[in-house]
Amino acid sequence: MIVREGTSPRIIIWALTIFGLVAIYAPPLYLLGVSFNPSLQPGLPHFSDLTLKWYMALGGENALVAALVQSLIIALATAVIATALSLGAALAYRELQRGRSIWFLTVLLPMFVPGVIQGLALSTVISRIGVKASALTVIAGHLLWAMPFAFIVILTSFAAVKRTYLMAADDLGASRFRQFYDITLPLIRPGLISAFIFSFLLSLNEFTRAFYLAGRQNTLPVVLFGKMNAGASPTIYAMSGAIFLFSSVCVVAVALRALLTQRRVR
Repeated sequence: MIVREGTSPRIIIWALTIFGLVAIYAPPLYLLGVSFNPSLQPGLPHFSDLTLKWYMALGGENALVAALVQSLIIALATAVIATALSLGAALAYRELQRGRSIWFLTVLLPMFVPGVIQGLALSTVISRIGVKASALTVIAGHLLWAMPFAFIVILTSFAAVKRTYLMAADDLGASRFRQFYDITLPLIRPGLISAFIFSFLLSLNEFTRAFYLAGRQNTLPVVLFGKMNAGASPTIYAMSGAIFLFSSVCVVAVALRALLTQRRVR
């Protein structure tokens, strides 16, 4: 038997990749399957027993619906602010001649702080200065979590902006604002959209920071955690399955848009 050079490492890499994907996606896919089980006990249903009754029952779960609305508002605000701030941070990074590495690490630092520590620290600070926990404090915590990811995505999209484009516009008399609006912004628009979607999903599904910073109206992950410990009805699996499907569709949409943009550039 003849084995081509490099075949064994390739097989090992593919095996590890498949194993990692299975380990990541098996739990949420199992939870999605449980959401179609007509029984009160969690478990995968038989194909003939699949039902949507727990999804239909979500309308009667006032606490879950209210938490979902609260989470959507917080996620939307977080995505808008994180995208805008990250765009400014990326523009500053490109303009800096010195201290780029320090600026880059400063923006990314919150990504490496554990959520428990970050949430507890923010909760302590806002209580010290007399600010009550509310949706605004949750948005502040989610910004620290989402902004580094949005910054990386937007900074990567700047690879499409060539210095020669800006120099040519400058030679033609375009101001800095016109250069940004007419050249830079259209080229990085896919990155801005991706950063917005990722920030939205990160905020929507974030639990640890919201647990410390939420006010009377908790976010959806916090409510789901409380209902899970209380042994609530299987509607929590239906809500989790719906969020998982929504998140998956958004990620797939971003990936497809990135592929289309890459082909268009080529």
